[in-house]
Amino acid sequence: MYKTIGVLAHVDAGKTTFSEQVLFHTNSIQARGRVDHQDTFLDHHELERRRGITIFAEQGRMNIGDDTYTLIDTPGHVDFSPEMERAIRVMDYAIIIISAVEGIQGHTETVWQLLRQYHVPTFFFINKMDREGANMEAVIRQLRKDCSQHVLFIDEPLRADYVSNNIMEWLAERDEKLLDAFLNESLEHEQCLAQLKEMIKNECAFPCFAGSALKDEGIQEFLDQLPLLTASHFDKDAPFEGEVFKIRHDGHQRLTFMKATKGSLHVRDEFSFDEVTEKVTEIRLYNGSRFETVQQVEAGEIFAVKGLSQANIGDRIGTTMLSQPYELVPTLQAKVQYEGDQHIKEVLQIFRLLEAEEPSLRVVWQEKFQEIHVHIMGAIQLEVLTEVLMTRFSLAVSFGEPQILYMETIATTVTGYGHFEPLKHYAEVHLLMEPNPRGTGNTFTNACHADHLSVGNQRLVEKHLFERDHHGLLTGFPVTDIHFTLLTGRGHNEHTSGGDFREASFRALRQGLEQAQNVLLEPYYRFKMKASNDFIGRMMTDIQQAAGTFDDPILSETDVILTGRAPVATLMSYSTTFAAYTNGKGALTLQFDGYDVCHNTEDVIAQIGYDRNADPEYSSSSIFCAKGKGYSVPWQEAQAAMHCL
Repeated sequence: MYKTIGVLAHVDAGKTTFSEQVLFHTNSIQARGRVDHQDTFLDHHELERRRGITIFAEQGRMNIGDDTYTLIDTPGHVDFSPEMERAIRVMDYAIIIISAVEGIQGHTETVWQLLRQYHVPTFFFINKMDREGANMEAVIRQLRKDCSQHVLFIDEPLRADYVSNNIMEWLAERDEKLLDAFLNESLEHEQCLAQLKEMIKNECAFPCFAGSALKDEGIQEFLDQLPLLTASHFDKDAPFEGEVFKIRHDGHQRLTFMKATKGSLHVRDEFSFDEVTEKVTEIRLYNGSRFETVQQVEAGEIFAVKGLSQANIGDRIGTTMLSQPYELVPTLQAKVQYEGDQHIKEVLQIFRLLEAEEPSLRVVWQEKFQEIHVHIMGAIQLEVLTEVLMTRFSLAVSFGEPQILYMETIATTVTGYGHFEPLKHYAEVHLLMEPNPRGTGNTFTNACHADHLSVGNQRLVEKHLFERDHHGLLTGFPVTDIHFTLLTGRGHNEHTSGGDFREASFRALRQGLEQAQNVLLEPYYRFKMKASNDFIGRMMTDIQQAAGTFDDPILSETDVILTGRAPVATLMSYSTTFAAYTNGKGALTLQFDGYDVCHNTEDVIAQIGYDRNADPEYSSSSIFCAKGKGYSVPWQEAQAAMHCL
């Protein structure tokens, strides 16, 4: 059977060291590397070894008994968490590494929430038990309090014919049949193992182990128990389906990494992407930087293929299911600063290639200013980008100071009208635009009858509304949380061509925004602060000054926990201040919590200085034709001039 298991943790919890030991014990590698020695197997990129952190999610292959496992080592630094999230989507099981000294840290909670959202059965491994200050009991209490009451510490190693009495009792407390058998002293070990495996799969049990990855303590015991606690259920006989989770480039050749979720894939199999058909020319099974080529793969396997240039990260190949959006999105934007000899459009193509590998970059090209902007998670990511561009492409760039990524929406319902009719062109679109609940994004309904507009042209309108982000009127940042309904439209049998409906759709959207009450949105963090009771006043005051809100404090004899939400703009640099006044003993967790109304709208609008009437990509006016000439009708007069009214 094939199983994919991921290793996740807060930075410096020992995740990569743990992965090295697992691969060594399963004979996948001949020698164990160390992060401080810069010779780890999975952190094989020079950049990772020099910095001593995992940046890219890489996989190793190993065999335990009759099962083949793919082990994915993921980044622990928050700046590279989108890479981690993409890997989570293809995991069958996950192992969260927790330091026995530091306990649950900020990024650990983000990892836990993502695993629950994607329903990935989870194990815990309490690491660094050899370190001074290690407190396993305290960490287990913390896990049961902050993660789940169903964390089960494995006090004695499980075997196919043995389950400790403590674990039997734990299982019996959660199942009436097992409880009856336990009280009658007839509960069998095999019955307990089967129940525990099922509970793990259903996220009703989260086994916890302990040891030291650096000292190789507890690793082999964990591996011996892994086959007893994991299962594999894939339909190998169904038509092929797979999810793309990573894009890499081997020289000039594009590698598409995916997991087969159903069926099997063979070399020379073909797939269609928007009228383009592509063929799989090679299949690779990777183990670190090494790989072997095979002729076919089966459901459950992780692999890379050559020949698919149209597949993007997040795509579900061979299925009609739509790609699921990712949760972790950047909240910052930085301008690319380049003064070299290459043309800026050539530099843009390099960034487009990096965007294919890291979709969260969301490369933005501003034609008017000939500028490139990228979306980022944080400053460390910019440092790494700078190094990647130099080492891979010999391109020396720098970046401007990161700026907050704002968005815009509407608070009122309007109908937007767009008409595009220069000589020998014709398209008209009427769009109802309504506010969506916060965080829904843009959605679409078609209420247009085919007698008024052909089905093909109706689909064109929907396609153009979602093919790109659309500028808002306040700052030029993208609009979101709007429900579009296509009410009616009109084409012309002879003159409608090319991008006519793109022009009409964009003008209808823009004309609607001109009528609506526009609202500026900014990203928010959900925060969790834990510190000594002495600091409760300072914590509450700081949050109020940061334009945030907080829930009722949770007080114990010594500590206080404060939770709430506040703008990213006011909290993004707060961790340094918090660490200073708590003498490094406080704990602060920041998680992206969506967009909400901007706390200082007027200041932001003035600072950005967007001129809605000078945007070269958008116009609120419509174009009509009379006596063989096109003429412009301003947005205020457009409705009265429409042909479909």
